[in-house]
Amino acid sequence: MSAEPMFPRYLFSRELDQLPHNTVDYLVVGSGIAGLCAALAFNSDARVLVVSKGELEGSNTYHAQGGIAAVLDERDATDLHFTDTMRAGAGLSEPAPVRILVEEGPQRVRELLGVGVPFDKERGSIALTKEGAHSRRRIWHANGDATGRAIVTTLLARAWEQPNITLWSGKLLVDLITQPGGQGGKIQLARNRELSPLARRRRAIGALLLDQDGKSEVVWARGIIMATGGAGQLYEYTTNPELATGSGLAIALRAGATLADLEFFQFHPTALYLPPAPRFLISEAVRGEGAILRNIHGERFMPNYHKLAELAPRDVVSRAIMREIKQTDSKCVYLDLAALSPELIGERFPTIHQRCLRYGLDITKEMIPVAPAAHYLMGGICTDLAGRTGVRGLYAAGEVACTGVHGANRLASNSLVEGAVFGRRAALAAQAESITSSELAALSKQVQILEGRGEFGPQLSCKAKVPQLQRIMNDYVGMERTGGQLAVGERLLAELLAQARTQISCSQDWVECENMLTGAIAIAKAAAARQESRGGHERLDFPNRDDENWQQHLLVNLK
Repeated sequence: MSAEPMFPRYLFSRELDQLPHNTVDYLVVGSGIAGLCAALAFNSDARVLVVSKGELEGSNTYHAQGGIAAVLDERDATDLHFTDTMRAGAGLSEPAPVRILVEEGPQRVRELLGVGVPFDKERGSIALTKEGAHSRRRIWHANGDATGRAIVTTLLARAWEQPNITLWSGKLLVDLITQPGGQGGKIQLARNRELSPLARRRRAIGALLLDQDGKSEVVWARGIIMATGGAGQLYEYTTNPELATGSGLAIALRAGATLADLEFFQFHPTALYLPPAPRFLISEAVRGEGAILRNIHGERFMPNYHKLAELAPRDVVSRAIMREIKQTDSKCVYLDLAALSPELIGERFPTIHQRCLRYGLDITKEMIPVAPAAHYLMGGICTDLAGRTGVRGLYAAGEVACTGVHGANRLASNSLVEGAVFGRRAALAAQAESITSSELAALSKQVQILEGRGEFGPQLSCKAKVPQLQRIMNDYVGMERTGGQLAVGERLLAELLAQARTQISCSQDWVECENMLTGAIAIAKAAAARQESRGGHERLDFPNRDDENWQQHLLVNLK
């Protein structure tokens, strides 16, 4: 068996004064709803830089279909939204952040409406839909099934209008610069009843960025917000866009932050299964409007698994689909839209309709073949209620963060509202607590060299290793797991990491590969440690939920 991998603090050694540098008040990494809401929450006299490693529109938010959950209907109540969220979280959602989400969410959604997000209306009122495990229709949507695109397009336009906000695309975050430094180490796990970012021994004061040509630069900042999004690209089959590699997890871990709940990865029940077409998300809202699931024999099966049938929590629906696939020796099940009129499909789900037509499938007449695919990481960088992490001056929001809202299983459409609520909270905390510009200047002079292994090398590629990583995660760290599978998966990932490190490079794809492997190993370790089944984590060798021993969070950091 390979040796336990080490995770050095910095990927490259380089004297900082040899690199181009910029100084801003606040650096926001990520251009989804959390990052953009954070950037827009700062005072107008604060210099804010938003960076994305790809196109600004490449986030998970931009591709979100279903909608954003918030209580603004008199027939609904925040207490009901609270109860639905806690129930979906399978015993690990934390009451305090969930209460903040349901109570502040409506105001954040009103603000989105106020800045021009074109939420759909019906007979003059906001059109609301219902999704799995929600007790009321409280999902706001825009342009039918293009809610995320509408939100990001509107917020980006707003950000471009602000003279204090600068937006950069094509800039990859390599590492955070902290004072004092440190060398990282091996991954360690700990259990804790409470979700806590733990000790704040270091302060983040800057970031090392790398562009697509291999040119690096340093950005110094009084406060940094990580909003780098999800990690679906760690898996072979995912609904996530290419940028969702989970790199923020590895970067924060090396900087000294604590991660939590990494074993809970949500697999969306209904991704298009039509090889060779890519896995494309078929929104839960389709089932919310009345679509039902059938196996290859045409039999409706969800009432056999849960009283809410197709509107059961996502983990329940995903496992039910996988069992039907196994029992019928098939590759997929089918989503039957016969209860939806062609007019409703065209109005509510134009994106899904057109995408399926592109692959020769008319969903107004035919059932949609679907199977689960990696979709959302419930865990992430551990934060408190204001987005603070275990590193001073470093905040996190959105899917990369673990606020405690989602627990073991995210409630549908809570992700966008969480990004809006906690993105703003992180910005306000950063602004209230940041060091002064003179203090930043003094601290930056104390960090002259990025101390780590290797020098900047040639533009070597690790692209071939990413598909290997994804297959390992799919085969050994997938939706259904055993201790034996996880041990093999962790060993194979460590071997792949060792191979990647034989050709250190300053290319973006090499850095991404290193970060993806770090995140994948951390997820595998957490999944192996949790010896029970709960929410998005199913152990075939420990099939039962064990509240006596495991109603607690698994924390991950470097020792």
